[in-house]
Amino acid sequence: MASAVAAAAPGLALAAADPYAASPFRKLTDADWKKRLPEASYGVLRHEDTERPGTSPLLNEHRKGTFVCLGCGLPIFKSDWKFESGTGWPSFYTAIPGALAKKSDFAIGVPRTEYHCAQCLGHHGHVFNDGPKPTGLRYCNNGVALKFVPA
Repeated sequence: MASAVAAAAPGLALAAADPYAASPFRKLTDADWKKRLPEASYGVLRHEDTERPGTSPLLNEHRKGTFVCLGCGLPIFKSDWKFESGTGWPSFYTAIPGALAKKSDFAIGVPRTEYHCAQCLGHHGHVFNDGPKPTGLRYCNNGVALKFVPA
């Protein structure tokens, strides 16, 4: 029966499985976000822009703590998972379980996996299979989409 409901109303089935479906952050308008966020952060989080490589002060952030979504404050990465990728963007080899939603992105003509904050749906970056052990992943994050919270 459940699969019949899911087939008839796939959006309903997805919403039921989404723990953040009722998040107040999802009810904000584009104008609300524009007022709440710095210009560069607004472009990245709400319109999937990319910051220039090497410009994020978070590249040099090495204290213990947590990197949270600038849009809504959801914890996304622990500082222990950050590594120097040499790409010019803050990079992490894993994320806090349930913090990210992923989708395929073909914007540059090459398939990539894009990820967003699971709570506010703000764009953060892309994940690649060229990271270090133990996961082999590189979450390449726009620094303007994050806020660092020291431990």
